[in-house]
Amino acid sequence: MELLKFNQERCDLCRLCINKCPFQALSMEAKGIAVNEKCRMCGVCIKVCPRDAIRFEQKAGSANKREWNDILVYAEQENGDIHPVAYELIGEAKRLAAKVGYRVKVVIVGAGGTGENAKKLLSYGVEKVYVYEHPGFTGFKADCYTDAVADCIAAIKPSIVLIGATALGRSLAPRLSTRFHTGLTADCTQLDIKGNTDLVQIRPAFGGNIMAQIMITDARPQFATVRYRVMEPAKKVEDPTGTLELCPVTDDLARSRIKVVEATAICRSKSISEEEILVVAGRGVKTEKELELVQRLADTLGGQLCYTRPMVEQGYGDTSRQIGLSGRTVKPKLIITCGVSGAIQFTAGMNGSECIVAIDRNPEALIFNIANYCIADDLNNILPGLIQRLQVWKEGKQDGVSIQ
Repeated sequence: MELLKFNQERCDLCRLCINKCPFQALSMEAKGIAVNEKCRMCGVCIKVCPRDAIRFEQKAGSANKREWNDILVYAEQENGDIHPVAYELIGEAKRLAAKVGYRVKVVIVGAGGTGENAKKLLSYGVEKVYVYEHPGFTGFKADCYTDAVADCIAAIKPSIVLIGATALGRSLAPRLSTRFHTGLTADCTQLDIKGNTDLVQIRPAFGGNIMAQIMITDARPQFATVRYRVMEPAKKVEDPTGTLELCPVTDDLARSRIKVVEATAICRSKSISEEEILVVAGRGVKTEKELELVQRLADTLGGQLCYTRPMVEQGYGDTSRQIGLSGRTVKPKLIITCGVSGAIQFTAGMNGSECIVAIDRNPEALIFNIANYCIADDLNNILPGLIQRLQVWKEGKQDGVSIQ
């Protein structure tokens, strides 16, 4: 394996790496330790070497692109189920794969129940799901999860690896790209692929003021993390033909240097990316009284109050409730913007919403170009009456009365 390098000056030929290799990929030769084609880059030899004499290395331009094919999606699990971002990644992978004749494969890592979850993914038209199931994978541990996914990547050599830009994905992806000495583009909002299989990774840069197009032309695989609620999720197919492959997991592969001392469940508030109804306050909301009015509208609708970047910078909210390229991407069923002009940095983070209602006193506001319903008026003239009608409608609905 050309990516595994030995420091002959440090190595004392203790044979520990040979004995611990789960794939019998190392052997003692006349010139020292040699690596054969069975190497899966699982990292076990690196972890057990007492002399730190082993490392991964890939020189720029050394990858033969013809040897790296297809698209691999990492399917994250959360609370015992598949994280929804996995279905979005599969949908995007299938779209890209169709352009260059690639196949879509998935890798999933976890403890008990992982195999059952993997079966759900076959319904979405993937060719194969690689399952790494072991009690040692209970709870996310970055080191052994990296070893397992790296083992899969080294075995099948995908040209592209897609990972969700979640808290877990942001920890896993850079470790994998470092392991393979290749590039990673984080928080992508768009993807495309060239005829030569170079992945065009598009993401906001310079605070969301420009959209950068990034390509990894000299190395493989190409890693990208993709924001949740940005891509269209894959749809189920009528006659799935994909298969599961249960990958062997040794105790050494699943062993982690991270020790979980205590685990405590925290009360997790619903993210704005998961909300179906959002109300947004923009710079047109000038006073605390107006902000209270917008909050009342959100409460009446049963949704969350969100902010544009200028509002967050003025201290009205935190980044967890900021919409836009430098904040969160959302796709609710209903979004109502109040005093939002509609700059591209904001609209790129919410233009996939099913229904957009825009309220702004400026009839030339850019937000009206994408809104389904446009109200060119002062929010103080609109919101009190709207809130009152919604409250009457809710009361009538509870009483079984039809309100027109």
